Amino acid sequence: MENRNGAQEASKGKANPGKATILALGKAFPPQLVLQDYLVDGYFKDTSCDDIDLKQKLTRLCKTTTVKTRYVVMSEEILKKYPELAKEGQPTIKQRLEICNKAVTEMAIEASQAAINNWGRPASDITHLVYVSSSEARLPGGDLFLARGLGLSPQTQRVMLYFTGCSGGVAGLRVAKDLAENNPGSRVLLVTSETTIIGFKPPSVNRPYDLVGVALFGDGAGAMVIGRDPFLGIERPLFELHTTTQKFIPDTQNIIDGKLSEEGISFTITRELPQIIEDNIESFCETFLQTLGLHEKEYNKIFWAVHPGGPAILNRLEKRLELLPEKLTASRRALMDYGNASSNTIVYVLEYMMEESLKMKMEGRKIEEWGLILAFGPGISFEGILARNLAV
Repeated sequence: MENRNGAQEASKGKANPGKATILALGKAFPPQLVLQDYLVDGYFKDTSCDDIDLKQKLTRLCKTTTVKTRYVVMSEEILKKYPELAKEGQPTIKQRLEICNKAVTEMAIEASQAAINNWGRPASDITHLVYVSSSEARLPGGDLFLARGLGLSPQTQRVMLYFTGCSGGVAGLRVAKDLAENNPGSRVLLVTSETTIIGFKPPSVNRPYDLVGVALFGDGAGAMVIGRDPFLGIERPLFELHTTTQKFIPDTQNIIDGKLSEEGISFTITRELPQIIEDNIESFCETFLQTLGLHEKEYNKIFWAVHPGGPAILNRLEKRLELLPEKLTASRRALMDYGNASSNTIVYVLEYMMEESLKMKMEGRKIEEWGLILAFGPGISFEGILARNLAV
């Protein structure tokens, strides 16, 4: 049944029939843990750079990102085998893809296995696979190698989203939702996997944005199992996915820019990005609020699962929407513990949201049932999903 504003009514903690739900989450990381306090010295040593000004700039950036720890594929062993990765102007795309293609598949398999174990049903019950990555390029794509690595049926229906950047996790969730709801009985495995090796470069005064990436981005993988009409007693739905929206902001295609060349991927993000997101966030969220019957500025009546692109974006959203500090706690925790891991990060945010919800429930505190899952990526593209927290 739907109320007059379009949002379906259901008992708290129970999923509506026919609506897609997130049934399980999983994550995986490469073995190298980087402590932010030691990153600067290690990076300049690895790249044999002695530019004091660049080193001081990176030190300042590392302090402003709020990141404390990250995981990365890059290691001493890789640099010893491929020393050209740390040198300027070397044609290294072949070497980078050799590393990235293998690494993203390994992490994707591990994250998928974690999600499937949390789900509680066998991998053979997966009917669809949605694979997201901006860190590899090959034919056939990573979806096939992942399906093979998991031992999925050859009849598993696959969808692949390449180079969607930071919005890829929510974009993939939007696609998985549609697949689940339009194929009764299906179970969709959504997997994201990313590594920064595809764009690793030595510091250069000609590429100041590279230092932002060094200070902010991390590697890893995330996975979710999505399906409608969960089997009670076997499956435990976490979030119900209600409505989805995607929007690109006209004339902003150069704000987040990435180019693939013989030297790998070169990314640039202009200073205008946080302001553009701030200027457009209210109009983007307006339809979601109307669906819930909420009025303008009633943003604190819902939860916020936001991809943490960086502290500036979170700070501007908090200020523009007048959010209480705790509304973005899960996003800030994910950023602090894992950095901006591109499409993966929304999985880590949702995990922290579940953890916080269970804690609040045990303490008898109110948990917001409805909320938004949001991400921003190249385009500039806004991705949003109106969701119900089923832990209430």
